Amino acid sequence: MSLVRTRRQRPVPPVEPQPEAVQVPEAAQDAGWVGGWSTGAQANSAALIRWIVWGLIALGPLLGALAYLSVPTTSAAPAPKAAPFAPSASGGQGAAGFASLFLAAYLSAGRGDEPKLAAYYPPASSLQLDGVSGQRQGEQLTVVRLRQTDTSVWAVTVAARVTGAQSALAPSAQPGTSLTPAADPVRYFQVPVATAPGAGGVTAYTALALPAEVAAPERAKTPELVYGAMHPALPTDPRAQAVTSFLSAYLTKAGAELDRYLAPGTRLSAPSPAPYSGVAVDQLAVEGETGGEPVVSVPGDGTTLRLLVTLRATGQDGVRLPLTYALALKARAGRWEIVGLDGAPVLAPTPGAAEPAGSPSPAPIHTP
Repeated sequence: MSLVRTRRQRPVPPVEPQPEAVQVPEAAQDAGWVGGWSTGAQANSAALIRWIVWGLIALGPLLGALAYLSVPTTSAAPAPKAAPFAPSASGGQGAAGFASLFLAAYLSAGRGDEPKLAAYYPPASSLQLDGVSGQRQGEQLTVVRLRQTDTSVWAVTVAARVTGAQSALAPSAQPGTSLTPAADPVRYFQVPVATAPGAGGVTAYTALALPAEVAAPERAKTPELVYGAMHPALPTDPRAQAVTSFLSAYLTKAGAELDRYLAPGTRLSAPSPAPYSGVAVDQLAVEGETGGEPVVSVPGDGTTLRLLVTLRATGQDGVRLPLTYALALKARAGRWEIVGLDGAPVLAPTPGAAEPAGSPSPAPIHTP
């Protein structure tokens, strides 16, 4: 009998039923999050931002006051004072030359010369000139006044001796008499010239209008000089003797023997070749001299004196020419010696004006 062995099965413990998982909808899971922030965190952040903003608003006046007080106190820089108008000389010399050239072309211009004037004044191309070209000429053109009217504008007054035209000052011819031309007068023209920067760093020029004829410049009043009145140069006056000997060597001997009349340390160069054949001193005026007895002696050594001398110098053609010299003299060893030639007669001190210390009179200007 076969035995069938059966395997005994172990009892399986009962399995307790597990509660079913509650399925939360996906929409419900995302309800507490907005843009990566939970609604609670968002609320806390918004509250924190509000508090920060209110805090800044409350602290604003305090921070502003602290910032104001922390700035170092500095005094405002004074506004620059407007300097008085001092025209610059830049371009003045060129404007003077340009005006002289323009006036020379203007005075000689006639029919057909409009393009010549347009080179200086462009609107002149539309002019219609009268007269024959070259009939009049401007000679001895000289600038007598240069005035800056604006930053880049110069008013140039030019003197010219106009030749070739009948003078307006000539007397009217009477019936039966011949017309005698009067001497050509010196006339004055004012030319406005504008300057501007040109190519290559040079200054460019142009006329703003045609020349305008004007009156002669006002003549200045002659100032007072330190010398007394002119009086004849007497042969017995040691001052006249010294001046005559010096000027004879200076003007007629081309400087030969000149040193014997000069004070030690004085050096002068005479004109060469000698322009004159003879010299005659006519008059002299002495510094501080008011007249009186004739002078026949020389004061002590070191005494200085200034003279104004008029003379007649005879040229090689025999014509005598009047000349005037301002000289400075110094006494030494019983005679007068020449210290130098002054560049101009010395002006008398202005009343109330203090003279520089140590300079009782201007120093002589020595001819090199």
